[in-house]
Amino acid sequence: MASMGAGAAREATRAAIFAPLDTAGRAEVVAQRLADAIQLGLLERGERLPTEQELGRRFGVATVTAREALESLRTDRLIETRRGRSGGSFVTGTGDDARAALVARLAEISRVELRDMGLHYSLIASGAAERAAMFATPGDVDTLALLVEDGASASGVAARRAENGIRLEVAALSRSARLVSEQVRLQSEFGPLLWIALQEGDVVRGNAERHRRLVQALGEGEAAQARAIVLEQVDWLVTRLLAVREEVER
Repeated sequence: MASMGAGAAREATRAAIFAPLDTAGRAEVVAQRLADAIQLGLLERGERLPTEQELGRRFGVATVTAREALESLRTDRLIETRRGRSGGSFVTGTGDDARAALVARLAEISRVELRDMGLHYSLIASGAAERAAMFATPGDVDTLALLVEDGASASGVAARRAENGIRLEVAALSRSARLVSEQVRLQSEFGPLLWIALQEGDVVRGNAERHRRLVQALGEGEAAQARAIVLEQVDWLVTRLLAVREEVER
């Protein structure tokens, strides 16, 4: 099976964003899925969303539910709806000002649940890294290294998009469409919360250094080392996330 390229990874990303919901098809669940994708930079400013009917079909919900979800996103100023032949619902938000909402959401999740979410995330990401070390070519490693350096010097949505791109690129290098799909789903579910921990300079620098170590392990074909680096990295970030949660509680 050939390695997935950037185009294939992007298609897998979009498929996961609009995949049928596992839970009951409530409007707030649909809105949260789309809001998280916008905040992660998976849906970009100016991008046109599917119609209400198409969203309902993709998510497996009623059209009226999709309509209510879009109305919620409009209220939060994440999208705008234009009338006319070239109209539709377009992404206007980027999530730059989403920290307060994310922190409020973080406070509602128990420490046990956060740890469990982090465990699931780390097992998928580390498994993808382990397989990526088996298949990555020198060109793949060079591309990933550029993503890491772009993320290390970026800020705001650009940094968020780079962080997301690194995870998806590693997943794509695993040569497993299922791993890519699951990584994207977890980015949508847990990525926005995990991003809260990536706000302070020392955390950003520490995260970039761990990414550099991962790139080196992939380049050397060290599968076990690649897995260990990601496991340690995610545990470190979750610990920082829990510290933020404790500050909010205080």
